[in-house]
Amino acid sequence: MRVIEISGGSGPAEALIAGQRPDPVADPGQVRVRVRAAGVNRPDIFQRLGRYPAPPGASDILGLEIAGEIDQVGADVTDWKVGDRVCALLGGGGYAAFAVVDARHVLAIPNGVDFVQAAALPETVFTVFTNVFEAGALKAGETLLIHGATSGIGVTAIQMAKAAGARVIATSRGPEKTAAAKALGADISLDARSDDFATRIAEAGGVDVILDMVASDYAALNLEALKPFGRWVVIATLSGSKAEIDLAKVMMKRITLTGSTLRGRSADEKARLTRAVRDTVWPWVTAGLVRPPVEATFPLEQAALAHLRLEAGEHIGKIVLTLDQ
Repeated sequence: MRVIEISGGSGPAEALIAGQRPDPVADPGQVRVRVRAAGVNRPDIFQRLGRYPAPPGASDILGLEIAGEIDQVGADVTDWKVGDRVCALLGGGGYAAFAVVDARHVLAIPNGVDFVQAAALPETVFTVFTNVFEAGALKAGETLLIHGATSGIGVTAIQMAKAAGARVIATSRGPEKTAAAKALGADISLDARSDDFATRIAEAGGVDVILDMVASDYAALNLEALKPFGRWVVIATLSGSKAEIDLAKVMMKRITLTGSTLRGRSADEKARLTRAVRDTVWPWVTAGLVRPPVEATFPLEQAALAHLRLEAGEHIGKIVLTLDQ
C-alpha cells in the first residue's frame, strides 16, 4: 500500500517521503479501512520532529484521524460490515492507503458528510469533547474562552460550544481570523494583534471555562479572566510550557487548572470516549451544527506541503490529505 514514511531530516520536504508497505490485516476486534481522506494535525508535526513518538503498539506512520470505507472485518466484530462509510480516531497510521483500527473507535459518517469533511472530525471532536465538556464541564449558559480559535481544534470548539448553548469568546491573530471566528459563531472575537484582551473579557463578565492552546504567554490573563469556580484546561503549549501564576488567586477563586493529551489513552478509555461522542456530539454533526471548515486539501504524496501549510499558522480550520484509490 502507499504510505508516507518519515525519513531523514526535520523539514517536511526531506522528512516525508512516499513509500510502500504491505497491506495491514484486521486482527480480532479490528476493522481495516480503505482510507479516502486523513486529517493533518499539529501532533503529526511534533512526531516528524522526533518530539512525539507513537505510543507502544501504534503504527509509526503519521496520522491520527481518517475517513473511508471498511473493507475488512476482523473476528469478533459484529457492529460493522464491509462497505460501511466510517471515520475513526487512530493512534497512528492515517497517512496510508489502508489503516487498521480498533472497531470500538469507529464512527459512522452521517448522510451528507463527505470523506474530506469526515476526516476533519475525529481528532478535533474527541479533543474538544474530553477537554471542554468532560474536564471543563462546560454547560449551557456558561462562557467559554478559546485561545487559538481558528485552529482545527478552535473552530470545532466554537461550533460544539454553540451547539451546547454556551457563549464563546474567541482569540486569534489578525482581522481575517477574527472575522472567521465570528462567522463560525463566536459571540466575541478578539484580535491578539490589536485588542486589549483583559479589558474586553472583563467587560464581558469573565469566563467559566478556558480552552488554552497557547499556555505561558496567556497564563496571567487566564487567571484574571476566570470567574469563581472557573476551569482552565491546557491542551497545548505553543508559547512555552512554563509559567508563573499566583496560587493565592487560584485558591481565592476556587479555580480548577487541568490538562490532558488524547493519543496515549488506553484503548478502553478511547472506546468509552467514542461512545460518549456518538451519543452527545454526533447528533450535532448530523444536524449540520458541527462542520469544521477545511482550509485546504492535498494529495497524500504532497503531505510535505500540507505540513508546511500547517506550520505557517495562517490556516483557518483543518488541513486534509486525500487519496484516490
